Amino acid sequence: MPAFAARYARALADVVAETHLNPADIQNQLGDFGAAWHESVGLREILLDPTFPVEEKIPVLDKLNARLGMGQHARNFIAVLIDHNRLHEFDEIMAAFRREMNQRLGISQVEVTTARKLDDAERRAVEEQVAGLTKARIIADFHEDSSLIGGVMVRVGSTVYDGSVRGQLDRLKEQLAAS
Repeated sequence: MPAFAARYARALADVVAETHLNPADIQNQLGDFGAAWHESVGLREILLDPTFPVEEKIPVLDKLNARLGMGQHARNFIAVLIDHNRLHEFDEIMAAFRREMNQRLGISQVEVTTARKLDDAERRAVEEQVAGLTKARIIADFHEDSSLIGGVMVRVGSTVYDGSVRGQLDRLKEQLAAS
């Protein structure tokens, strides 16, 4: 991640905190912009064109905002990205913002990989166990990987908890090889 993405993310998080905005509302508003951004080739061409002056790009943003209904802070943030020629890195900046807000709110992002798709009750049970393990609120991203054979693998930051059958077999293989 480029260093500037973290700086923009921290600046936006500071605004959210100082003005007592709901972080989820800002993320949703910017997510709506992101959806329009990814959906419209024409919008990207206009807003990324270096020959198109910033003074003409902002009214395009405002016209789009009339449809999206972003709040003033979200709209101003996009305008800053346009003005500083950083809109092409929108996705990275938003990912950095989500990480920054999660850190400030004490929320851990975890990746849970299972051998099969879990139903809602199983997902909640895994989330509760991981939250108890990390002693933090969590947001879990679930993935399936049939090569695990069974069990679950959880990544919290750089720490991996491997309770998969494949992991157990690998550890057993290492023990046998060391004997």
